Amino acid sequence: MRHKLVPFFEPSSVAIIGASGVPGKPGHEVIKNIQANGYSGKVYPVNPKGGEILGIDVCSSIAALPRDIDVAVIILPAAVTAQAMRECADQGIRHFVLSSGGFAEVDEAGAKIQRELESLIRERGLQVLGPNTSGHTSTPQGFTSTFFPQGKIRRGRVSYIAQTGNFGTHTLKYILTGEHFGVARVVGLGNKVGLDETDAIEYLAQDPETAAILVYIESFKRPHRFLEVAREVTRRKPIVLLKSGATESGRQAAVAHTAAMASPDRIVDGMLRQAGVVRISDYSNLVRAGKALSMMPLPAGNGVSFLAPSGAMLAVLSDYCERLGLHIPPMEPENVKRLQDISPPYIRMRNPVDIWPAALSVGVEAAYRDGMEIVLQDPAVNAVVPVMMLTPETGVPDPGFIVELAKKYPHKPILVTFSGDKGAMDEYKAALEPRGIPTFPMIEEPFAALAIMDRCRRAMNRPE
Repeated sequence: MRHKLVPFFEPSSVAIIGASGVPGKPGHEVIKNIQANGYSGKVYPVNPKGGEILGIDVCSSIAALPRDIDVAVIILPAAVTAQAMRECADQGIRHFVLSSGGFAEVDEAGAKIQRELESLIRERGLQVLGPNTSGHTSTPQGFTSTFFPQGKIRRGRVSYIAQTGNFGTHTLKYILTGEHFGVARVVGLGNKVGLDETDAIEYLAQDPETAAILVYIESFKRPHRFLEVAREVTRRKPIVLLKSGATESGRQAAVAHTAAMASPDRIVDGMLRQAGVVRISDYSNLVRAGKALSMMPLPAGNGVSFLAPSGAMLAVLSDYCERLGLHIPPMEPENVKRLQDISPPYIRMRNPVDIWPAALSVGVEAAYRDGMEIVLQDPAVNAVVPVMMLTPETGVPDPGFIVELAKKYPHKPILVTFSGDKGAMDEYKAALEPRGIPTFPMIEEPFAALAIMDRCRRAMNRPE
């Protein structure tokens, strides 16, 4: 059965109600974004002035639109949004993105308008994203309804559901300009007068473009149905979720943001555990986990090895791994001996690996290359994190050996972090990430991402 969100993500035609010829206006930028992403469907801007916008003929009224357009993006003040929806519905349009704010998140007058929208949705059988949303994105179809100036949005293997405008706007902008992974779909929920997080997860569960689902949520519209759906989905695809409102201050902020009524946190925790959803507590981990899940397979277990150029790093990161639920296993004796063979006799080798004495003995690249291969071959190790010390003075090895090791051991994630010269670190990132190796600028970050991946593995393999 065709899911009700399909027209949003595979539209053959779209109307922009409130299109503008003025650069910088939301009704202008949304058309620029659609064009930048190579959308091949029909675009129908609507503005009473008529004329042309960005080379596209403009309809002077909703009534002048062709019938049965797939999606209408309405970028009008809250007070006239409901009337625009009625007129669109009269033209056979059933799917809407409502971009404007000014509804229940603001005051009682806005709440009254929002109730009018809800009545209209029920009466006319409409499917609605928003209001108060930054839109949605579908990179396989080259389509976006966001009005934030994004330009071309990179295609990827993970999808995001966000009850906030900032993910589909400036957070996505950071990913596009500061990272090397992309997205399959992005769903901006806004105030959820119609479609909600459960609808989005149902769609993404059957979406072949989506390998993992990441969610930011402030409230659950239908918690029992969410639990039912997520419990089934998480056996096939990871769901990583950040929910705000864990504290009283957070709950108050959520109400002000999207009129969300937050549930007691202990209830949320229990529900998510039952559903196999991996809950995170840091916004930045939405990006870190998205990168790791985009580029690496889930580890087969929680055994980790890391190679660091400092005894202090070994100690600190060992503590950190234990707090995260990662295990640093002892390696097989023959592998310990092989590590000892590339190291000077004064250092006692073990897991984790103090790699710098070996670097002084056999060279930086040989030490990291041989050391990584030895730990990757150990059956107790499920993932490897090299902490690369990179400076022009001590040596910056060609990162190609890491790519080759990742190809040779495709079922064991390699997540790279750095210490040293910032320019060399940036060069490593630029060399590795387009080739599928995630990198992280601070030494704790790959372990946080790996711990999320391991929790996803455990959730997917949990007992019936």
